Amino acid sequence: MKLLLKGHDERYVVEQGMLNLFPGERPVYGPIEGEDSSWAVVELEEAGDTCRVNTKLCVEGKRGEHTLTAELSGDDYHREGQRRRAIGKCFFFAARAVTGITPPWGMLTGVRPVKLPTRAMLSGKSPEEARRQLEEEYLVSPRRAALALDCAVQSLRASESLGRDEVSLYVGIPFCPTRCAYCSFISADVTRSLQLLEPFLACLLREIAATGEALRRAGRFVRTIYIGGGTPTTLSASQLSALMGALEEHLDLSHLTEYTVEAGRPDTITAEKMAALKAGGAGRVSVNPQTMEDHVLRAIGRSHTAADIERAMDTVRAAGLEIVNMDLIAGLPGDSASGFRSSLDRVMAMGPENITVHTLALKKGSRLMTETAEHSGEGAVEEMLSYSDEALRRAGYAPYYLYRQKYMSGSFENVGWARPGTENLYNIAMMEELHTVVALGGGGVTKLVDSGRIRRIANAKYPYEYINTIDTCIAGKEALFTQP
Repeated sequence: MKLLLKGHDERYVVEQGMLNLFPGERPVYGPIEGEDSSWAVVELEEAGDTCRVNTKLCVEGKRGEHTLTAELSGDDYHREGQRRRAIGKCFFFAARAVTGITPPWGMLTGVRPVKLPTRAMLSGKSPEEARRQLEEEYLVSPRRAALALDCAVQSLRASESLGRDEVSLYVGIPFCPTRCAYCSFISADVTRSLQLLEPFLACLLREIAATGEALRRAGRFVRTIYIGGGTPTTLSASQLSALMGALEEHLDLSHLTEYTVEAGRPDTITAEKMAALKAGGAGRVSVNPQTMEDHVLRAIGRSHTAADIERAMDTVRAAGLEIVNMDLIAGLPGDSASGFRSSLDRVMAMGPENITVHTLALKKGSRLMTETAEHSGEGAVEEMLSYSDEALRRAGYAPYYLYRQKYMSGSFENVGWARPGTENLYNIAMMEELHTVVALGGGGVTKLVDSGRIRRIANAKYPYEYINTIDTCIAGKEALFTQP
């Protein structure tokens, strides 16, 4: 879509609105020519404490236009936010005049829709008022508003439980047995990078030691640990024991209440590795089928079967690991609404404490982004998500965290469901940015949260880059809580 902005340069706001209403379009800037079939002109005029926004757009011959006026007040920061909201709202209504469609999340375009009802309740609004604001002011559907409100309640509870001197710790293991078709995470296929595993782990142990010293100097304690990836159980049992032993040796874990490891793929789950996780202190493990349909597993590049997933689950339970999460993805190539229902029913029958239902997102760098494989249509995905909402609630699960992504099928969402009392505190704290998350390993991004301000510090993405820049990484950890 050709975009022309007049009187402002709020590209991000307009682009997010475009992706929300026209997910197949991508932004292009420049003068609009007569042959352009998809375009939008977004104009802002400001006089004193009033701004006027006009949006005209055309998509495949259909035209829409909307004008609105908004009052501006407060300091420069607040006035800037008011302008952005006016631009986003104006674009939304002009676009909706063309499509005739209101997306499930209305005019919300951000990753974290739960922040809105959370802020509303913190400001004194009742849960019902917070829900009504989502529906009436932002045009969110009733089902999505209820999801956001449930997760906002969990966010408030989590926030109240966190001490000011506590942080979460993320450890990134960027290796996988093979690369899945939908994946764009920073990970190395272990068959091609086996020689990097040992030097990567040696560098990671050095970073753990430096982080432990920095936390001690700052008087910070670790509340949750999350070892993710990639697939952490790509490591051998002895490597997992070395990693978890270093965490115990160098970190003060006296405040630790949650320890999660993503085992993820059943082809990496063995009794020996699960025993190592249990001995190392982990209480939570992920076993992530994504689907229980064998033909869909083949389509996404998985080398295992649904039966292998069930055997992996038995192995995890036999090791005595207390809480298990299982992931499913709605919208995978070759899947159907009935196939997804069957997958969810089989997963629920295995009795995991947590189930996360993702919506397929076509990410840059993933094989699906460049292939012509047919993905489930938006109608089928909506049917999958509606079924998961009804079935999981019926089975005693409740939503506890959610987030959205770019290029997500139908502009839907990812939702974590949990049996009461088994919610993953790390997931809530990380997604809602409730406190500092210190990230170690390849591709980890530290988020330093201080009075609402967030400072991000990224580790090198790929294993070889991480190894080559480990001295810089360690210097950053040593100065973690001393920089302004």
